[in-house]
Amino acid sequence: GLFSLWNDALATLDPDTVAKRYSKKPCLLPTVSDTPRDDYDKIRAYFVDFLQKKPQGKILESWVTSGPDWCMDDGIYEFTMGATGDVVKARYSFVYTLEDGEWKIAHHHSSQMPEEIV
Repeated sequence: GLFSLWNDALATLDPDTVAKRYSKKPCLLPTVSDTPRDDYDKIRAYFVDFLQKKPQGKILESWVTSGPDWCMDDGIYEFTMGATGDVVKARYSFVYTLEDGEWKIAHHHSSQMPEEIV
């Protein structure tokens, strides 16, 4: 699926490979940064740090809606940080768009589960 393309990019530990999964006009609202990322360089910079944790994700719950050139996937995912063994659960939303014949991430929001904060 589309999530696997992004998760496989994470496994390369290469921030350029991950940043290339995003569209030409992206919006990334990441879990561990207060800064919205709206271009290739900002997204790449976020993943330079995040990939040091060696994250691998898995979807726990997913709700998908789609149209001809777009797909929205909302749900809950979990990351195992290979560098530490920590497991982090978060809510997510992805909006994928078909761009130049390839599925890209136009919008990605990830946030810590509220129950874990309180």
